[in-house]
Amino acid sequence: MELHSGTFNPEDFPWQGLTLTPAAAAHIRELAAKQPGMLGVRLSVKQTGCAGFGYVLDTVREPDKDDLVFEAEGAKLFAPLQAMPFIDGTEVDYVQEGLNQLFKFHNPKAQNECGCGES
Repeated sequence: MELHSGTFNPEDFPWQGLTLTPAAAAHIRELAAKQPGMLGVRLSVKQTGCAGFGYVLDTVREPDKDDLVFEAEGAKLFAPLQAMPFIDGTEVDYVQEGLNQLFKFHNPKAQNECGCGES
């Protein structure tokens, strides 16, 4: 995923937000049920791969002070405010591809995806 960064004040933007598909929400609820104290998952980005940025998904037991929280069907998706310029508008899905089940990210801001699997 290739995104372009720049200088911004996160509070100046009207965020579209993040969305979860029913499948993603169900999987997050399942994860939370198996891990006492888990509140949801956090979506952020890191610089990696040949296209610039990759997604990072972590479990959340305690929200960070700069987290925004998006909720769908009883599942919570946290996102650090600093990541919003890169991930705003992203839909998080949970799909089966062959024998694998994984989260997929549909980001309207992504311009390129690489084949290395990192970004």
